[in-house]
Amino acid sequence: MDKIRQSTSNQSASSITARVTYICRSFLDYRVPVFEELSKLTDGNLTVFFSEKSVPERVQKRLCRAIGDRAIGLSGERAFGFHGNITNEFSNTQIRIPWQPGILKEIKKSNPDVLIGDGFSQWTLPALVYRILKGVPLVICYERTAHTERNAQWYRRVYRKAVVPFVNAMCVNGRLSREYAEFLGMPGNRITIGHMVADIMELSEKHQRLDLKPILALQERLCIPSDAVVFISVTKLIKRKGIAEFLESWKGFKGTGGVKPHLLIVGDGPERGNLESVCRRAAPSNVTFAGGIDYNDIHNYYRLADVFVIPTLEDNWSLVVPEAMACGLPIMCSKYNGCWPELVTTENGWVFDPLDVEDTISCLKKCLTVKDKFPTMGKKSLEIVSHHTPEHAARSILNTCRIAMERRHARF
Repeated sequence: MDKIRQSTSNQSASSITARVTYICRSFLDYRVPVFEELSKLTDGNLTVFFSEKSVPERVQKRLCRAIGDRAIGLSGERAFGFHGNITNEFSNTQIRIPWQPGILKEIKKSNPDVLIGDGFSQWTLPALVYRILKGVPLVICYERTAHTERNAQWYRRVYRKAVVPFVNAMCVNGRLSREYAEFLGMPGNRITIGHMVADIMELSEKHQRLDLKPILALQERLCIPSDAVVFISVTKLIKRKGIAEFLESWKGFKGTGGVKPHLLIVGDGPERGNLESVCRRAAPSNVTFAGGIDYNDIHNYYRLADVFVIPTLEDNWSLVVPEAMACGLPIMCSKYNGCWPELVTTENGWVFDPLDVEDTISCLKKCLTVKDKFPTMGKKSLEIVSHHTPEHAARSILNTCRIAMERRHARF
């Protein structure tokens, strides 16, 4: 934890007094610390518009405590197209176009010097309209990669490439997002990196304060042998997360050198019944489904694990990875997760292909052969993630705003 604090305090960033309007239709708890830091860096001149329908009430209250009456929830949103939970789907398999009545009027009231939108869809469209009508610089925070957009329809690509000339600057997740943004036509000198982070400080502090006794009780309740090497996956149980593919590989993984591996799956979702059926048919006794848990308890589960594994088939930047790193775990990460270039190195983990059974089993075996190095690898995870804090994200976004404002007079 001290390393995290030292890393963030050593980075300097001067504030700006520009009025920043952030249009972010939906977000969860992890984003509030970033907004709070960005508000500080703008001397309290940050306004955040969000959907009252899409942001949980607890998160709305937390944001209001962080930035006051500049947290503005809007109601009455209309949506055209798909009405289910679009986050459960693979990218570009559904179309939904949300529109918030009155949002342009609200943007005007905030009198912005710079606008920030999330991605090219959601509520970025009204921000784009305002940028064209009023000439206010527009920043886009972008997450997608070439992999997550591999199935994007031609009209989505055409739309994005048409929008890029009106975007003054972009802040992306990491290297893979940057490469895709450049493919869309955004000049590299107007791209910054680092806006997506987890709220790692609180989680790290909770993890370090844990008493061992309740962890041992939890391990017993979950029927996990005390001498097992525990691989933990914290995930939604949906097809996109690759748990079914990982279980196929796990069935062929018998451990090595007498070491007993155990898989702990934390989370719930529509695929849970199917996944549990797969395990019953294969009869593995070393897989435990813990089900959904309260986020406030997640550090307990990380504490009883030895390695964090994420076999996702498609993710822009999985926040569970930095969360596990903040709890000092080595990381076994799918190559289809956009965060691996920044967060996973040979010193703290492994990158594997969950669609390749042999590669997955080989990676699992590698984990067991270096189990004595897990504590050292966990410390390296903590060191790496110490550079990915809410303060760092806020400074990255602020720097992107500066770049955008320098181009305020550029029409395209």
